[in-house]
Amino acid sequence: MATIGVQAMMLKGCFAEAGAFETLRKVSAIGYNAVEISQIPMTPENVAELDRSRSELGMDIAALSVAMETPKGMPGDSLKDHFDKIVDDAKRLDANLLRIGMMPFPAMKSIDAVVDFAKQANEYAERLREQGIGLYYHNHHIEFAKFDGKYMLDIIAENSPAMGMEIDVHWVQRGGLDPVRTLAKYAGRTAMVHLKDYRIGELPESAFGLLETGDFAGFMAEFKNVVQFAEVGEGNLDFPSIIPAAQAAGAEYLLVEQDELYGRTVWEALQTSHDNLVAMGHADLF
Repeated sequence: MATIGVQAMMLKGCFAEAGAFETLRKVSAIGYNAVEISQIPMTPENVAELDRSRSELGMDIAALSVAMETPKGMPGDSLKDHFDKIVDDAKRLDANLLRIGMMPFPAMKSIDAVVDFAKQANEYAERLREQGIGLYYHNHHIEFAKFDGKYMLDIIAENSPAMGMEIDVHWVQRGGLDPVRTLAKYAGRTAMVHLKDYRIGELPESAFGLLETGDFAGFMAEFKNVVQFAEVGEGNLDFPSIIPAAQAAGAEYLLVEQDELYGRTVWEALQTSHDNLVAMGHADLF
């Protein structure tokens, strides 16, 4: 049975202000008991507090985020430079899943670059598997661009057989595909799924002001910008179909995420997603 948790990218400000343990105490109070760590520095202090959250809150550290190489000027551990540390952190936190949140931007420029990335990732996946740890790749919409008639995500999958998938259903939808069919396609190699809704928002009043002043280009920019992230159950995605499809695909974790909040607090957004998922009949997955 899959477990519903939280993707910690939403919580990075709270981690920085209140610390990992106090942040996860609030997550636990809402009803989530699993967390995927992303965009959180894996300092000794944070690792210790994450470990404390396991023992005192019963928090399941579902997965840790890694990069193959750390981009210049960006913090974080990379498989290239911090392989042993990453393995040690994962074992301390009993997190046997690692995920690459996005391929390096230069890898997107050509089919050869995509293949090179996938083959390098596969080498790391094989090394991690020797340690009892799985490596997974998280999609955005860019992976549904086509090279020679093939989706980029399929090219990655074909060239990294040791690496699994973390399917983000919002980005699948934004990429023009059906989340349920995509989950079925990657059944058996999908350990994690991001639950992130897809909403068409309202045009703001300011857009009509632009139209009235003759700024048609400005109005059209607003018109094209109505696609929004949404709390689970507040948008247009068919979660009553998606969640069973994710479970059928073998997902161990279903992770709530919302990239932008549009004025709401992260706690309000997480509460709404929790309550909607319970109302859908999934209280037993928390």
